[in-house]
Amino acid sequence: MLEQPERRPSRRDEAQSKDTRKVTIAASVACANFLRLEDDLRALEAAGVEYLHIDIMDGQFVPNFSLNTDIMKAARQVTALPMDVHLMVERPERYIEPFVSAGGSIIVVHQECVTHLQRTLAEIRRHGAQAGVALNPATPLQTIEYVIEDVDFLLLMTVNPGFYGQKLVPSALRKIADARALCERHGRDIPICVDGNVSLENAPKMVAAGADFLVGGTSSIFMRGGTIAEGARRLREVIGQPAR
Repeated sequence: MLEQPERRPSRRDEAQSKDTRKVTIAASVACANFLRLEDDLRALEAAGVEYLHIDIMDGQFVPNFSLNTDIMKAARQVTALPMDVHLMVERPERYIEPFVSAGGSIIVVHQECVTHLQRTLAEIRRHGAQAGVALNPATPLQTIEYVIEDVDFLLLMTVNPGFYGQKLVPSALRKIADARALCERHGRDIPICVDGNVSLENAPKMVAAGADFLVGGTSSIFMRGGTIAEGARRLREVIGQPAR
């Protein structure tokens, strides 16, 4: 009997392999109901959300203000969910220690705000947190290529930061795919997080492009007219993962 030639993986196989990649779901706490914050936090935990995404805005890097260490300390009293802290602030290196002390497991700084990025990433690690870099939609991926060994977490903004409810920037999906290729080229298995209009329509496209960490907000987890449990369940359904 003739031996069958070894079957090479097809593009369809590769796509299916990508589809089974574990995707982490984070909830944007800034979208929660602050009159009932404890209830929302407990609902997020019950719904199987794996991270709390903490947006910190200083009114300078972005034209808005949002959250602080007090919110994180209050949240820690009612939930053990880990927190990724997204510092949309000027000179974020000044705030590493306070946000790690408040419970941040991942501290993300914007490349656009840091003069000495490698030093700042090393400082985050020195304080015991994972070091993340965020890039605005127009910021080239090449700006992190020479610090990629120091990056534990990559956050790609798929809208311009500062306000909620914006439309997806059209080039965002291509950038996610390019970021995945950059990490693979350097032999780095870095979680790629997407933040901005992670809707039930956009989330599957983001995952297909290479995202494995989604920040859900008002267009998914906190959708108007639905519960947190329903939003989290539907988000997992559209990306092809079972509810937790």
